[in-house]
Amino acid sequence: MSLPAVHRDPTLPERVTIYEVGARDGLQNESALVPLETKLEFVQRLTAAGLPIVEATSFVHPKWVPQLADAADLVSRLDLRGATPYPVLVPNERGLDRALEAGVTHVAVFASATETFAAKNLNSTYETQFAMFEPVVRRAVDAGVQVRAYLSMCFGDPWEGEVAVDRVVTAGKRLLEMGAYELSLGDTIGVGTAHHVEVLLDAYAEAGVGTDRLAMHFHDTYGQALANAYAALRRGVTTFDASAGGLGGCPYAKSATGNLATEDLVWMLDGLGVAHGVDLPALAETSVWMAQQLGRPSPSAVVRALTTG
Repeated sequence: MSLPAVHRDPTLPERVTIYEVGARDGLQNESALVPLETKLEFVQRLTAAGLPIVEATSFVHPKWVPQLADAADLVSRLDLRGATPYPVLVPNERGLDRALEAGVTHVAVFASATETFAAKNLNSTYETQFAMFEPVVRRAVDAGVQVRAYLSMCFGDPWEGEVAVDRVVTAGKRLLEMGAYELSLGDTIGVGTAHHVEVLLDAYAEAGVGTDRLAMHFHDTYGQALANAYAALRRGVTTFDASAGGLGGCPYAKSATGNLATEDLVWMLDGLGVAHGVDLPALAETSVWMAQQLGRPSPSAVVRALTTG
């Protein structure tokens, strides 16, 4: 299996953390139910490939995301006290209750930078979502559980169009001030471009939020995810969300296609000489295996290049 030539750029971070979201964000939009044993093997394979964080599932009501109705059963099969954290998404206090009962050590909340998506995804308003999340974050932190905050629609919204940078900064700061240790900025429908990423990160810096508190979550709808990741890397971001094989989407935003493929990100990082700890051949094999389970080829360009011909 070929690997890229390494040409280290000394201006870039020496190491990054890849926050693997394939098992949750990657599978949540699949129409055909994926068996529990397949999900479990997927998580275990991702862990064995060296992914340092593997988001496992979401404690959302099965009515809203039927694919993740087996969340408690999946979590019960994972080693929650091992070296690899397995965060779960919690949409509200009931979801947090279920997560705490399951013994998880990391949770995530998912907010919106726009009014319309808050209504469609959270059945809330932009403002009341913060009131909903405040007790979730507080109770989790009080229980010794780390809380990550996702902020969606940071670059554009399919109903509202471009989202003002200052609105994204204000919303993100509110989540961090609640007690989230990290804020993941999501390009949910993949409309962001490289300089837009730089402008947003610069605005956060001006507001007193450094890249050590930020992660980036890119979708590849318009083929910009990897370029956007590179722009963020050059601004000093060291945590990137990615999905093995490029799986993913959002059930409440139909224009949100697959996530940045973990393999594509790893290939770029390898060529730049930026450490990440992931075994690319093992990861590509895992994505090929999962694609076979789903009955279609992997969307990842690197997976296709490494495993065909």
